[in-house]
Amino acid sequence: MASGPPIATVYVRNLEERVKPDVLRQSLEAIFGEYGNIIDIVAKKNLKAKGQAFVVFDNQESALRAIEEIQGFDLFDKPMVLALARTRSDMTIKMTGNEEELDMHKRRRMAEKDKKKALEAAEEQKRLKRPMPGAPTDGPPTKNARGAGLKPTGPAPAAVVPDEYLPPNRILFVQNLPDGFGKDELVAIFNTFEGFREVRTVPGRSGIAFVEYETEAGAISAKENTAGMPLKNGEKTMKVTYQRQ
Repeated sequence: MASGPPIATVYVRNLEERVKPDVLRQSLEAIFGEYGNIIDIVAKKNLKAKGQAFVVFDNQESALRAIEEIQGFDLFDKPMVLALARTRSDMTIKMTGNEEELDMHKRRRMAEKDKKKALEAAEEQKRLKRPMPGAPTDGPPTKNARGAGLKPTGPAPAAVVPDEYLPPNRILFVQNLPDGFGKDELVAIFNTFEGFREVRTVPGRSGIAFVEYETEAGAISAKENTAGMPLKNGEKTMKVTYQRQ
């Protein structure tokens, strides 16, 4: 399979978080524009993305030269930390590929985000189940364990992980299927991925199905490439998650 054009995006971090995205983009363009033709600058204002940006050049040579020469340069009194991005940008694919490739790239990126969130959610669940430091692990509770007048309660319910953040497994849960979209149509989509075993519909329930693979890797590949796929000329967008265990 072709690897596609080389990555030409510079990942920039350690930026001043209080600077507005528009001002940040203008400043980055003035600095990085000296090293080649910039086709996009991505700087978002959501909390997790603050202090970061992506500068997209039209060729990798410009990106590498910018990283080498701008590394550590102070912007708003903070030294920038630069690296080559791990994946190609949407804009690069839009310019060098087609709509189908761009759509697949976006779905793959969303799948990676879902996988990361699933792992974070699983870690959070483990953390919540661990006893607090210094908490008694066995033996009867002491007399003053509860405040006076409070009724005893059962164990706190475990946090429920949303479907989108479930950890990978061999079975996919498919939702939001259009009316009349049956087993044959689903087999035609999912049997193209390695290790496909079967599609199971649910009697009396339309719009959902389960797809099983022989290995977790096959299910991951199928989910990455089908989550968010438009069906019946865009009538509905297929939702694909891992089955809840």
